[in-house]
Amino acid sequence: MQIIFENSDFVIFDKPAGLNFHSEDNEAGFVVLATKQLNLPQLYSVHRLDKMTSGLIILAKSSEIANTFAKLFEAKEIQKFYLALSLRKPKKKQGWVKADMASSRRGTYKLIATKENPAITQFISTSLRVGERLFLVKPHTGKTHQIRVALKSIGAPIAGDIRYANAEEAKMEERGYLHAFALHFKMREKEFTFVCAPQNGERFLSEEAKEQIKLWSAPWKIIN
Repeated sequence: MQIIFENSDFVIFDKPAGLNFHSEDNEAGFVVLATKQLNLPQLYSVHRLDKMTSGLIILAKSSEIANTFAKLFEAKEIQKFYLALSLRKPKKKQGWVKADMASSRRGTYKLIATKENPAITQFISTSLRVGERLFLVKPHTGKTHQIRVALKSIGAPIAGDIRYANAEEAKMEERGYLHAFALHFKMREKEFTFVCAPQNGERFLSEEAKEQIKLWSAPWKIIN
């Protein structure tokens, strides 16, 4: 797996799409594979990505650094940006989705009317090829399936997302089109910025998509 950055405290990988974060059904997950790849006794997860999601993910090399990251996430001092692609026209092209989330059927989630502890998602979008829309998304909270549910709620489920898009159509896609695109944070008085474009998926790799992704290469200047 591609290492984007490594120092004595943490390592950042580009997680492949279709790989479970944790090991399941006797199949090694991302954390186990990363630990073996670096030949280390242990790596500590500080956040996670869904199986279908590719892109930037941090693993700490010690429990102390893991705790430091946990505090940064809790204080919302780590900015995360995602790319998502939908085959549906959204109800709105940019803005916010703010609502509580609740468990639904078969491991899925849904938005509900209350806002007691809401999932907060900010986004902009642009059209690509016919029928394709690319989203730049910044989650301001870290709820399970947050981006997937938010885009479904505006009528634009993510292409290839078997749980939240049309299942038969989703199965025809190469992958689920959600990618952890950028990270921006400060640790120990030093700023860190990482940007990683998607490496697979025909829709992400089209000339139209690649051109737009370049325009969004400093997403913290676009959405803040």
